[in-house]
Amino acid sequence: MFESTDLPAADRFDVFQELVGQAHAPMNLTSDFADDFRATLRQLSLGEISLWPTVFPHLNFHRTPRLIRQSDPESCHLTLVLRGGGVAQWDRAETVLGPYDFHTNHTSVPYLISSSPGPVDMIGIEVPKTSVNLPWDRVQKVIGQALSGREGVGALLVQFLTQVTSDTSVYLPSEAPRLGRVLSELVTALFARALDEEERLQPETRSRTLALEVKAFIRRNLCDPALTPGAIAAAHFISRSHLHRVFRAEGTTVAAYVRAQRLEAARADLANAPAVPVYVIAARYGFKDHATFTRTFRATYGTTPRDYRHAPVVRRRP
Repeated sequence: MFESTDLPAADRFDVFQELVGQAHAPMNLTSDFADDFRATLRQLSLGEISLWPTVFPHLNFHRTPRLIRQSDPESCHLTLVLRGGGVAQWDRAETVLGPYDFHTNHTSVPYLISSSPGPVDMIGIEVPKTSVNLPWDRVQKVIGQALSGREGVGALLVQFLTQVTSDTSVYLPSEAPRLGRVLSELVTALFARALDEEERLQPETRSRTLALEVKAFIRRNLCDPALTPGAIAAAHFISRSHLHRVFRAEGTTVAAYVRAQRLEAARADLANAPAVPVYVIAARYGFKDHATFTRTFRATYGTTPRDYRHAPVVRRRP
């Protein structure tokens, strides 16, 4: 974790430039705020893949042919812009970036990126070319483009990245390689969607991506009383038997996943909405009667909903 304000003002910009070079690849950085540079940067390792969430003021990122000759990790890079924006110049093309766009490049080709004047909040993703399960000559056709993170696989990737980077304390170090594999599958699926070549995806990647899409759909519709396996399957244009196979591969069942997510949502509401009666929360998440909700809640969390709400310490959401 890097906080520029922990360093003397004269050292901040140079240290930040060095860290960006380590996280991605060596670049020349320039900024109107270099003399009093205020930025943060974290580095997270997920096996072969790494993430580097960062917040910074105006910056120019320039990867030159000379720097490429000196050092090329041969990685594919994605930037998820969360706040702010910029312009990327790449191979005589120009791409405008805004919030919830993914900018793509790779370390073997020169580029120049100029961020917007205000603070920029972004997550950098470094994926070895060998971890993208599509022919590289095909992937290069979309490199340099801005890919949307507001729908489809892009939205799933945004959700994954923001969840993983917001609170790393909920993950064990041993889970990092598995998270990296999920991330590489989502990146591969994002490229395949942009190329309209989803049939090229390996079966495991298609299955995992579908599982993530279905789970996201379930979490968005927990309050829908018609959230049945049939409705879930129909929303994704698959059969119910296919849906059940997807969840068996995940080590659970559709019904168990829906129940667990509804219980967790109810638990959060108990902590964050103390004025709402317990029976209202139970009904909101599809529990037909108070007794069933209480029994299921106690079996899962070891206490009743009422006792959980009135416990001395209840973890509340930010």
